[in-house]
Amino acid sequence: MAGASVVVGVAALVMLGILGFNLGPTGLAVGLVAAILPVPVLIACYLWLDRYEPEPVRYLLFVFGWGAAVATLTAYGVNTAAADLVKLPEALVGVLVAPFIEELMKALGPLLVLWFRRDRISGITDGLVYCGLSGVGFAMVENVLYLGGHGFMSGYEQYGPASGTALVFGMFIARIFMSGFAHPLFTSMTGIGIGFAARTPSKAVRVLAPLPGLILAMMLHGAWNLMAILSGEVSPYIFLYGYIAVMVPVFLTMVGVALWVRAREGRLALTVLPPYVQAGWFTPPELASLGTLSRRHAARVWAKRVAGDPGRKAMRDFQFAATKLALVRDGLNRGLQIQQLQQLQDEELELLHRMAQARQVYTGRDPQMPNAQWDGQQYQIVFPDNVTRRVPAPPEPVVPLPVASWGG
Repeated sequence: MAGASVVVGVAALVMLGILGFNLGPTGLAVGLVAAILPVPVLIACYLWLDRYEPEPVRYLLFVFGWGAAVATLTAYGVNTAAADLVKLPEALVGVLVAPFIEELMKALGPLLVLWFRRDRISGITDGLVYCGLSGVGFAMVENVLYLGGHGFMSGYEQYGPASGTALVFGMFIARIFMSGFAHPLFTSMTGIGIGFAARTPSKAVRVLAPLPGLILAMMLHGAWNLMAILSGEVSPYIFLYGYIAVMVPVFLTMVGVALWVRAREGRLALTVLPPYVQAGWFTPPELASLGTLSRRHAARVWAKRVAGDPGRKAMRDFQFAATKLALVRDGLNRGLQIQQLQQLQDEELELLHRMAQARQVYTGRDPQMPNAQWDGQQYQIVFPDNVTRRVPAPPEPVVPLPVASWGG
């Protein structure tokens, strides 16, 4: 991570110098302000997508910085060389060269995470998040160039600051509101392939899975640039038709895929964790509370009511550890990383102990609950007559209802 941070930092300084030289202080300042405005919204969308099992911030910052600095610097150099040194036509550079090098470089950051920190990518959701943030970083820096240079400075030098401001406003609407999703959308295609690569036991599939997504990302990017070129040279309706007929459906499809794989992480816990309930590590209601985000939120509210802020934090830690445990167990069931079996089993045991420690903060604290314990098969409940009776779990567990268990 130290080496990666140095690479990203040096690339960021070089790219900042290039932008400052090309745009000047005023153009750079205007471009930065306008380009940064949508970034928090886009990042928040990906963080929301990653709520079941949040990735470490340092890796998210790395892929964002990679897209914003390393990818943009490399793409700028290759595109400039293709136009100025090789003397390729600008349209050819935009349709063939730019999509190839930009998508390749945006995807390289998440691919480095896959190659060197494979355990950090547990499925398609993580692939979408890492690639999407790389695309957001790339789009931000590219928007600095367009909004500050082609927008503000172009109008400012010809007609004054009012014209420059008007051009920035119009370009902001076109590039942010209408097409702000473009770069993250293209790179997300590669993210699906990276997610498949992380969840397969086959080495061949692991190597080849990102390639179809990368090729599709390049094709969509090239089609997007081609529509923009033809709309300027032939008819503006070409871009409008292509935008409505192709890009919007692709975007909505990707949103649907993202929501589906996000919900699958919750359903995965319900599928693979029942053996831990039967072993007495935690109770059926706690398992049921992992199924959806609304149930998880209800469990945190309950934990805060009975144990204050420490209880809410403990419930959150329990849920995050349970999600990770589900992914680890699913990987073991499917034969993933079988060569690291002992390491994964150690991680499994560590996660179970983390969950047990978290449960100690809020179990047995609810005054409305009887003295009860879950033994993996039934509840042992002390009734008001001081007699302990075994009571089977109801078909539909009340959520939340954490009580003491043998494992916890």
